[in-house]
Amino acid sequence: MEIVASFAYLLQELSPVMTAPTFARFNELVTGWLFASRRTVTGMLRAAGLAGCCHHAGYHRLFSSARWSLDQLGLAVLRLILPLLGAGVIFVAVDDTLARKRGSKMFGTGMHHDPLLSSRGRKVLNWGHNWVVLSVIFPSPLRPGHYFSLPILFRLYLNRKSAARERRAYRARTDLALELLALLGKAQPNRRFHVLADSAYGGQSVLCYLPQNFDLTSRLVLDARLYELPPARQPGVRGRPRRRGAKLPTPAQMLAERCANVTLDLYGRHDRVRLASAHACQRAAPERLLRIVAVEALKGGRGRQAFYSTDTQADASDVLAWYARRWSIEVAFHDSKQYLGFEEPQGWTHRAAKRTAPVAMLLYTIIVVWFHQEGHTQWKPEQTSWYQPQHASFGGMLATLRRESLRERVICWGLQGPGSQKILQTLENALALAV
Repeated sequence: MEIVASFAYLLQELSPVMTAPTFARFNELVTGWLFASRRTVTGMLRAAGLAGCCHHAGYHRLFSSARWSLDQLGLAVLRLILPLLGAGVIFVAVDDTLARKRGSKMFGTGMHHDPLLSSRGRKVLNWGHNWVVLSVIFPSPLRPGHYFSLPILFRLYLNRKSAARERRAYRARTDLALELLALLGKAQPNRRFHVLADSAYGGQSVLCYLPQNFDLTSRLVLDARLYELPPARQPGVRGRPRRRGAKLPTPAQMLAERCANVTLDLYGRHDRVRLASAHACQRAAPERLLRIVAVEALKGGRGRQAFYSTDTQADASDVLAWYARRWSIEVAFHDSKQYLGFEEPQGWTHRAAKRTAPVAMLLYTIIVVWFHQEGHTQWKPEQTSWYQPQHASFGGMLATLRRESLRERVICWGLQGPGSQKILQTLENALALAV
């Protein structure tokens, strides 16, 4: 099996990251990755038609010992995205996700919070890898108002027990997130970035150490202590200068006062809410002015919430709309696991565990880029009596890539006559069933 030429051209842009022999094997594994039913190295070799051609150990070494950098590969993928983003501010999202694993000897595994099985009253832990992921928020021109989150950079988080077992210094998720932001800012020093993150990455450990070319929009607790900017020191006044200004109402107190009633179009819903906003500083960062937004749903919705943004020129509705874009990274996690087997690779050594699974999310990014550049012209929506999609989901993008790869391969056979179209249609139907 071979992938369509337009997708292979995109992959060729990543070749400077690896040596020629390594990149050739990487291409072969990517082909198998796109068509395999299970994303292990041997499963990819079977799907690519290479199971009996060469020894599988060489392909295992691609992840376990070959000399290439996952960070450099992610930055190369970023260069594929930049032409689609224009010259404005680049929105990025930071979050972590759990990849469930089995086996006690796999590097970096530990017990982590499982958000899919947990509820507000019951916390569930599961064994696996916890990945901190940085992704680029891409507004789809094919579907106005819809955003794709395109993962590019990754860090494997080790909890305290795992770090002690592997004899490594413990690093919190926020430290790993800051490392990814610093890496991105250093790679693109002339661009402005805006980070969208939930409350786990919106505390003082991130806010106080943001790189200079980054803004941040995140959640805020309703009882957060807020202050004005510290007043200027007056001449002749003795003692150390004040660190904080006058105390301001908390977000909960802001909602208890008179608020504006507005209608918001977020998460595909129309919600009528009470909204209050102000400029204030948090106690942990008394010299950084923030836009504070408190919101309360008048009917249904999510109750009372508070948000902040370091972009003080933004309107309250802009802050809420920006934070709503963060949900796209959750969709990316779901699709990478369901369609590309993010949780399935079985590498257990240090390098293999850190390299193999992130390739699934990088493929997610490349497939979305390919579809918006070339694949959308070949997309054929599935027409059924119960479902008629107006826009392509990621599953549809992957199905289009597989179908076009098969079509290009069959065309190379040079079939002629009235039966050739029936052969192609039969193969396409078989592939659609397999997808």
